[in-house]
Amino acid sequence: MVDGKTGIRLVDVSDAEVLAAHLARDRASFARWEPAQPDEYFTVAGQSARIRRLLEQYEQGRTWPGVVLADGVVVGQATVGTVIGGPFRKGSVGYWIGSPHQNRGHARRASALLLERMSGDLGLHRAEASTQLENLASQRVLRAVGFSPYGIAHDHIFLNGAWRDSLLWELTLGD
Repeated sequence: MVDGKTGIRLVDVSDAEVLAAHLARDRASFARWEPAQPDEYFTVAGQSARIRRLLEQYEQGRTWPGVVLADGVVVGQATVGTVIGGPFRKGSVGYWIGSPHQNRGHARRASALLLERMSGDLGLHRAEASTQLENLASQRVLRAVGFSPYGIAHDHIFLNGAWRDSLLWELTLGD
């Protein structure tokens, strides 16, 4: 799927090298928003193993793990996680863009494409997301693609040695 110069596609093990490079370079800046990871996570081997696990979960219908492309080059990830079928038909949106490619609209366009995939191929009815209260950039992305905040989850995620609150977001797909 492509919107202008931004696209998304299913992740592949061959993406491990570029994803590891982005994550290793941006490790310090992402640490503010993401749980701590072992050093192995930031290597090609660590990313290869992670991608294989994600693809197994994809085959089980539990996730849609994608990469974000800019002019055909992998610049980040956009994923639907925690997919729940049955009467709920919902999933959780997550994304990141490598620092050299940030502030160019890729997160917004990739999120919009991810929502199209959720309501189309995945047959989902509801999209959810969460952000740290201080993550205004991510909140702007979610608002731009139609999400609305609906509450605060107290002590939602353990980051940098402390429990942090998260702002919860929702979007009914197809509205």
